[in-house]
Amino acid sequence: MIDKLKLVENRYDELTQQMSDPEIISSERYLGIVKEHSELDPIVSAYKDYVQISAELNEDRELEATTSDKEFRELIRDEINDLSERMLKLEAALKDMIAPKDPNDNRSVIMEIRAGAGGEEAALFAAVLYRMYSYYAQSRGWKTELIDANETEIGGFKEIIFEIDGRGAFSRLKYERGVHRVQRVPATESGGRIHTSTVTVAVLPEVDDVEVSLDLNDIEIDTYRASGAGGQHVNKTDSAIRITHIPTGIVVTCQDQRSQYKNKDKAMAVLRSKLYELEVGKQAGSIAQERRSQVGTGDRSERIRTYNYHQGRVSDHRIGLTLYKIDEVLQGDLDEFIDALTAADRADSLGNPSDNDD
Repeated sequence: MIDKLKLVENRYDELTQQMSDPEIISSERYLGIVKEHSELDPIVSAYKDYVQISAELNEDRELEATTSDKEFRELIRDEINDLSERMLKLEAALKDMIAPKDPNDNRSVIMEIRAGAGGEEAALFAAVLYRMYSYYAQSRGWKTELIDANETEIGGFKEIIFEIDGRGAFSRLKYERGVHRVQRVPATESGGRIHTSTVTVAVLPEVDDVEVSLDLNDIEIDTYRASGAGGQHVNKTDSAIRITHIPTGIVVTCQDQRSQYKNKDKAMAVLRSKLYELEVGKQAGSIAQERRSQVGTGDRSERIRTYNYHQGRVSDHRIGLTLYKIDEVLQGDLDEFIDALTAADRADSLGNPSDNDD
């Protein structure tokens, strides 16, 4: 972190000099330089405070080590504690300031949960995860809206797609994408044997129509009668919508809303998000790799988190964090995992300065 902050300070000093150069002042570059200087100003100011506090701490520690006056030593210790607390707060603030920002963090999300390995048991756990994310959204004051679902006869989901509408939803839920593994005795198992099943979760940032170039000539829209657990009314009219994007072959459906217009609107939102994800994947180098990085194949060996009912634990394999409170987690208590994943992501980005080099 210190190395990055020194680079920021050097850049800030360079911009300060440029802002006083008459040739630059009269050039088109000036406004851009002023803008960058303004953006770096709070970082450099906080870094200078950090350096000053660090120097004061070193002085106080030297005094504490050399003084023989008991009362004076206690005063120094109080000051050391105060400075240490201020330094920790500044360090946390500086990490946030220089960490690479994800442009999608403030967006709402569209989530897709699909049953993987495990058949009916995987479909049942897909329903459990849907409820878990619904509870989490509720705890954050976000709104959850179902878009489409393929429900099984005993209450599971082969696939369920839903929107979580709330500022900052992507910043928290993006760490949920991947393969979730469950180990438990299924309700359908009479022998009491523990089964292992998997469910895949994809998290897409919701995008506006102006952000994705979508030619209406490239899409086919079909209507059909909705089926499943949606009430008798859904089978009486062709209200369900299926949209096919011809160039990519992406197919999205929506049958949860009562009106055809609302279903079309929701399906278009999902399509835009999928096309946006593909474009991001191209920029990253490989669409297929981008998709696999989220959900893999659903095989048991590919997992980000394991939910073990017998031991009452939930383990996140990316950061080695295990919590023995599976009931609370499945009720939406996810912040401990998400906070740890956010911190690990930030530490990783700070520990790899070359990641941001052109």
